[in-house]
Amino acid sequence: MSTVDTRESDPKSVKKDLRLVLHQVKYEQMAFWVNRTGAIFTIGFSVLFLVLLGATNGSQTISSLHNITNDQFYVPGFAAYGVMSACFTMLAINLVTRRETGLLKRLRLSPLPTWALLAAIYISTAIVAVSQVAVILIIGRLGYGVQFPTNWLALGLVLVVGIACFTAMGVAISSVIPNQETAGPVTSIAFFLLLFLSGLWFPISPTSGLATFSKFFPVYHLLQAMAAPFQLQPGVSAWAWGDLGIIALWGVGCGLIALRRFRWSPRRN
Repeated sequence: MSTVDTRESDPKSVKKDLRLVLHQVKYEQMAFWVNRTGAIFTIGFSVLFLVLLGATNGSQTISSLHNITNDQFYVPGFAAYGVMSACFTMLAINLVTRRETGLLKRLRLSPLPTWALLAAIYISTAIVAVSQVAVILIIGRLGYGVQFPTNWLALGLVLVVGIACFTAMGVAISSVIPNQETAGPVTSIAFFLLLFLSGLWFPISPTSGLATFSKFFPVYHLLQAMAAPFQLQPGVSAWAWGDLGIIALWGVGCGLIALRRFRWSPRRN
């Protein structure tokens, strides 16, 4: 005889589970911010890059991009960097560490429903990502006079799609990393290599071979989609539907991989 978990279909239980999610999100956020070193490196890394690059050549113009300044080019890029670093690198390392130390398995055996635990982790990651974007936009505006996005709805859609995609990518890559010692190097090398090839540090011609190669990966498209709401180029729509479509496809593909390969228990040697 099969049994049915009536808890999931009971509206009162659902409300209770939602409260548990909020409580777990609070715990995840406390754990993140209490670790000041980790929080500073996570939030401050993109800020540090922006400040250093802005101090060296921020006022110079880019002729290939209709003479916008480097600061105007860097701000959307590092806003995208904040989303990718939180949802891909940080999340993947976090999941691998929890899995290999047995924390994920212990949490799964707790009274907290599995879906609530995972939802809290993902929501907390999204909060960190949005916080990084907000800090970059404020520093860009107050420190370098870079305009805010002209279309906030378009920016919001980019954030939703980008966070969903790179969260799925983070979970997927965490499922193939063998141990916590290799989590940092594997994610960082892959991440920074794609950032370099996709034009975060310098503009690349859309018709170049480098751009053609980079277009196969979602990093390039998130950089383009994040810049679109700022409408720095004349005639360019704030709604980067093509880029968002490719990002969404990557998110769906990585989500399927994550569902198939995700493990709660540490690997056995």
